[in-house]
Amino acid sequence: MTAARKAYRASIIHSIGDPAEVGLEASYEYFEDGLLVVTDGQIESVGDAGILLAHLPHGTEVVEYDDALLMPGFIDTHIHYPQTGMIASYGEQLLDWLNNYTFPAEKAFSDPAHADEVAEIFLNELLRNGTTTALVFGTVHKASVDAFFSAADKRNLRMIAGKVLMDRNAPDYLTDTAESGYRDSRELIERWHGKGRLHYAVTPRFAPTSSDEQLAAAGQLLQEYEGLYMHTHLSENRDEVEWVKSLFPQCSGYLDVYDHFNLLSERSVFAHGIHLCDDECKRLAETGSAVAFCPTSNLFLGSGLFNLPKMEQHKVHVGLGTDVGAGTSFSILQTLNEAYKVMQLQGAKLNPFKSLYLATLGGARALRLDDRIGSFASGNDADFVVLDYNATQLMQYRMQQAKTLDEKLFVLMMLGDDRTVRETFAAGQSVHRRG
Repeated sequence: MTAARKAYRASIIHSIGDPAEVGLEASYEYFEDGLLVVTDGQIESVGDAGILLAHLPHGTEVVEYDDALLMPGFIDTHIHYPQTGMIASYGEQLLDWLNNYTFPAEKAFSDPAHADEVAEIFLNELLRNGTTTALVFGTVHKASVDAFFSAADKRNLRMIAGKVLMDRNAPDYLTDTAESGYRDSRELIERWHGKGRLHYAVTPRFAPTSSDEQLAAAGQLLQEYEGLYMHTHLSENRDEVEWVKSLFPQCSGYLDVYDHFNLLSERSVFAHGIHLCDDECKRLAETGSAVAFCPTSNLFLGSGLFNLPKMEQHKVHVGLGTDVGAGTSFSILQTLNEAYKVMQLQGAKLNPFKSLYLATLGGARALRLDDRIGSFASGNDADFVVLDYNATQLMQYRMQQAKTLDEKLFVLMMLGDDRTVRETFAAGQSVHRRG
């Protein structure tokens, strides 16, 4: 059979390393006039168009984009799809926000038809914003996960999700038990984990809403099935941190609760991690666990400022999370806008090349998927996005003043949103085209 080959010509950039480790100049590859060659849904090659075009097999279709930048698809390492309909809910901090908005919204996902509807809306929003992989919370209901994975599988997306485990300190209509949560998770794992490009995440909501028995069962699942993720929340809010201390007095701190139940690993991703001590950061690094930096939700809920330099110092893997619905945008570009400001408030800088890394390769490394997504390395999935330098009149005018690549990147990250995404590709197929 003849390979299905197609090439895309535009300015092209991708991260090849963490600027904090290799320096800015060695952290990326950029081709002013670049060519990305895709064969059977995977990256064949990337480089200068003038060189690669001469070696393309005769008849290969070449798609050209003017005034555009092509980069790997964005990776969202923490988001709640059931909260799509309650984004922009006014006026609370974390614990009250959960009780007043989140739990009532999640109740509706006992209805499979509702879950199906929201899963479609959610994935369309992700793709419209250029996000091709996400680590996603469902609800306590199996139907929520079935709906999400069905919709993602239909689009051949690389997605990670799981059923929420929550057997205490929540409304009765949203609680399971340690036994039922374990049983339901096993059913979902065996149905979806490894199907197509889908992965399962064991998902205790956060320590306060799971009993010792349920956290132990979560640890057991991770031992029973290979390649599972563990996805939860950690040290988001100071009142939450104190609550955890009162619930688990036998543990030395919030992270130690998860550690006690064997929930730290190379596929464990903890959302937020704002109020962590040095010992907790060290332990995250030792176990290969990752943290999702969620600037828009941290600011929206008044939770605090994430200390990225501290994570870099301890060599903790960090990805970027929109955290919809406390997060205020599906756009990774808008999330980078807020991340820059979070760093500014702490007297630190967030360079555009570091932002590029967090949004792509850094997220892939946090998810241990950098051998499949996050860069244009040969053999990776052809998940990529085309960004329009002229998406708005203001952006077009501002780009005329931009003299350097890092300045152009910074403009995209400050002024960009869903309008900037011209086209999104998953496994070599166009899954969103603006207009």
